Amino acid sequence: MNMPGKLSEVPLSAYGQASSVLSPVGRMMAQFAADFRDGIDINLGVGYVSEEAIPYEEVAEAFAAIRQDPRRYRVPLNYGGPAGSPNLIASIRRFLVENRIGDLTPEILADRQIIIGPSGASSILEGLAEVIAPGIVITTDPRYYIYCEVLERHGFQVVAIPEDSSGLNPHLLAETIEGLGSRAEEIRFFYVVTVNNPTCRILPSDRRQAIVACAERLSHQLGRKVPVVFDAAYEFLIHDPDLPRPKSPFHYDHLGLVYEVGTLSKIVAPALRIGFMIGPRGPLMDALVQHTCDVGFSAPLFCQEIASYLLDREGPERLKEVHTVYRERALITRAAIEKYLAWALEDLSGGQAGFYFYLTFREVETTEDSLFFRYLTRTTGDPEIDGPSECRHPRVIYLPGQFCVDPNGTLREIGRRQLRISYAYEEISRIEQGIALMGEAARYSLSRAVAKA
Repeated sequence: MNMPGKLSEVPLSAYGQASSVLSPVGRMMAQFAADFRDGIDINLGVGYVSEEAIPYEEVAEAFAAIRQDPRRYRVPLNYGGPAGSPNLIASIRRFLVENRIGDLTPEILADRQIIIGPSGASSILEGLAEVIAPGIVITTDPRYYIYCEVLERHGFQVVAIPEDSSGLNPHLLAETIEGLGSRAEEIRFFYVVTVNNPTCRILPSDRRQAIVACAERLSHQLGRKVPVVFDAAYEFLIHDPDLPRPKSPFHYDHLGLVYEVGTLSKIVAPALRIGFMIGPRGPLMDALVQHTCDVGFSAPLFCQEIASYLLDREGPERLKEVHTVYRERALITRAAIEKYLAWALEDLSGGQAGFYFYLTFREVETTEDSLFFRYLTRTTGDPEIDGPSECRHPRVIYLPGQFCVDPNGTLREIGRRQLRISYAYEEISRIEQGIALMGEAARYSLSRAVAKA
């Protein structure tokens, strides 16, 4: 028995213990956000969408319209069902088919269920970590660090396979599974981001087909289904008009292994928190619906009805508008990278879909303790570079590659020379200014390294 006095802390679950320590990237972002100066500091690290692409007036009009149509939009400010609004589910089906997203047809979707997550696509992904037994998840490297850390906190082991210019290589996938030997029994699912975050490399149709075929072979080998979860968060944002649009992996699914996670955050508004999953009816989808019920009954019904209204009336126009916004931003950002940073780079990906570029430097390190990072955060200790303590020179935040790669994988060293920048959130002129400052930081880093040598 404990003596009176100081009480011990609440006993935490394994997940609670893992969650009680802020992740490195979360800590870095929190530190920077604490004293971020709007209009002075430049945030190229955040994954927010462009304000230009958010239809503020249309959202307000949509809410007014659904209040005027109680027969169709019954109780928009009340609780909804855990599977999602029937209106929104029907709207998503129509939107996907009418806009030829992934060449989906009514016949393909007829055999599959669509469910709405409680709070965006990330809530569905978290739900998968809750309802699937812990084991091995196979993904790409660089990896979507946010979800991979969620999986690890839930007790999964993430095996990340280095991607090439076309994303996950099916041959390396097969070799990795074979290399696991008897531990292949522990594989729970493949997690594949179709437009990868952070690299924005686009997975082509032939690779989607080969990955599904690999999952089918493994499922037959193990005598149970091994799902492939395709995260299509940026699939609506393939804005390069010269690129062929990849097919949905549902075209290649013969065993009911494919699940697609989508979101309306990128083409409508993130604050509506609309994420959805498409997949075969069965225990996994049922478990996710119950998970939604457990964590909050449903996504806010009025948000779902607003999204349904906008998809039905402005879906194609929304796609064109966001494509125009991000295409222009991508071209201007690429030009700035070529002007200020091309001399220092070994590789560059992105700019055709989504809103990121992923940079690999030849020599410059980008880690939290690097000279490059210290220059951009104004923590070098040199007043000429940092500015006076009461008025620091403009700072630039980016996502270091060290957080994007598997810390135990083969890319951990090259990750020290990589970074991700976003061309969505800041104004274009501020993005150009930030990239110019990165050019200064790269020269500073190399000059100091030479002086030290």
